[in-house]
Amino acid sequence: MSRHVLVPMDDSEPAQAALEHALEWVPADRVTVVHAVDDLETDYGGGVAGDDEPAFFADVRDTAAAYDGTLEMGVIEGSGVADAILEYVTEADVDAIVMGSEGKTGVSRVVLGSVAEAVTRRAELPVTIVP
Repeated sequence: MSRHVLVPMDDSEPAQAALEHALEWVPADRVTVVHAVDDLETDYGGGVAGDDEPAFFADVRDTAAAYDGTLEMGVIEGSGVADAILEYVTEADVDAIVMGSEGKTGVSRVVLGSVAEAVTRRAELPVTIVP
């Protein structure tokens, strides 16, 4: 049985730490990194224009290479960041989530910190929060 781990990602240090934790410590046959976007937000600062991927995905690839890992990556949208993550978990048959404790700095940090809390409370699978 293969194991599929999801790492929700933004360009924050906790998200980067979560990715490193997943690649180094979580046994998985498949690791997917997603950048979740609230479909009502038009300027979230992720560096995505249209179907392009976020600029920080280059750093994600570098991290994966440092750990000899391969990743699937993509941008997902939903009626909220936590909802997008939880919908993806169901659709993609994810077995576990590894995510940062909080996101970007400032006001976004509070919002994205609440995403980790919402995912942890509502997910029906193991969630590891990395500070």
